Amino acid sequence: MGIEKDDQVFEGLVLELRRGTIVLSVMSQLKTAQYGYSLVVLLEEKGIAVDAGTLYPLLRRLEKQGILESSWDVESAKPRKYYGLSDYGKTVYKRLCDQWVSMTDSINALINDKDVE
Repeated sequence: MGIEKDDQVFEGLVLELRRGTIVLSVMSQLKTAQYGYSLVVLLEEKGIAVDAGTLYPLLRRLEKQGILESSWDVESAKPRKYYGLSDYGKTVYKRLCDQWVSMTDSINALINDKDVE
């Protein structure tokens, strides 16, 4: 495989890893209500780049599942839809965090065995 092909394969695998973490990343920032763009900025500041084309459908899906609640702020010059965790969403978030810790502990145990040369 050439370097360019290796880079494409690697980038594809990184994308798969990121897809698995985006829901937890987004939920972690919704303990206080945020609107879409503020959420993009918050995540980016913390090293998680999320495209708006990925974020907005995710927010709508989580709202439809009852994990998020939304409300419109029409007081400002530009109306904004704010999202926050519902009570159910807080429960789901806690359970996902517990799963995350368990999975990362297991994965870390696997990858810390550095027999690959």
